[in-house]
Amino acid sequence: MRGKFWMQWGMLAILGGVLAGCSGQRLLNGLTSERGYSRSAGLLFDAETGLKLDVYAPTGTRNAPVVVFFYGGRWSEGSRDLYEFVGGALARQGFVAVLPDYRQYPQVKFPAFVQDSAKAVRWAREQATRFGGDPQRLFVMGHSAGAYNAAMLAADETYLAAVGGSRDWLSGMIGLAGPYDFMPFTDADIQDIFGPPERYASTQPINHVDGRNPPLLLLHGENDSSVWPKNTRNWAAKVRAAGGSVETVFYPKMSHAWIVATLSQALQDQSDVMSYVADFVLRKSGLKADPAPLVAPVLGEALP
Repeated sequence: MRGKFWMQWGMLAILGGVLAGCSGQRLLNGLTSERGYSRSAGLLFDAETGLKLDVYAPTGTRNAPVVVFFYGGRWSEGSRDLYEFVGGALARQGFVAVLPDYRQYPQVKFPAFVQDSAKAVRWAREQATRFGGDPQRLFVMGHSAGAYNAAMLAADETYLAAVGGSRDWLSGMIGLAGPYDFMPFTDADIQDIFGPPERYASTQPINHVDGRNPPLLLLHGENDSSVWPKNTRNWAAKVRAAGGSVETVFYPKMSHAWIVATLSQALQDQSDVMSYVADFVLRKSGLKADPAPLVAPVLGEALP
């Protein structure tokens, strides 16, 4: 009984830290085991901007799926070192995880952070084999603003084309609590980031649906007051209507911060988010059978 009390108290402490921002992320980093993978930190991927990334590679892996993860932060804050818990968790699933930085507001505005993300994907494809990854099994993934970056790469073919590639590079895109349909813009900083007004519509992933997107896995919490769940519902519905590949999972009681926090080793037993991510990556990599329809989850609501 006493052990259960302290476990519950510990979960509440972690939750409080996560909701407090960076302190929670550092707490999750501190609880992340470094066994079973190696971390290569501070690798330059764009000489022009000086942007760097970290790679988390499973020990002794070969031809592993590669997941490029973009962190959130309203396109104005955050850094790759705050998300060691994500890199480590993905590596422990057997994936090569690439966590890049990208330029942020007010240093830059749209579309600079999406362009930076495209360069990181190009680097990951070119360098995958160095870390035991398979460039033909390449995924983009993100949380919140980072999910937007990943979504734009999957939805608008011009960004990867500009770095010498195409959406055919991508085996899939995974979005956690992403903003895909968030007009009208009411906050001054968002208006400035995505302005001028005449291009607002072109900044929305939902307006770049053509039915030729790579497979999408979109997860969202119904208790998300930062990015409304309608973003995922609306984009997924339009992708389906166009004949594109998309899977969605909604969690009735999941918050905006908790959905990424439960990727961590310390909190994976609090939700099945990582189970969905790993299953999707394996299926779309051809390493696991792709069932139809998708089996409904224990904690979430899966839609075909």
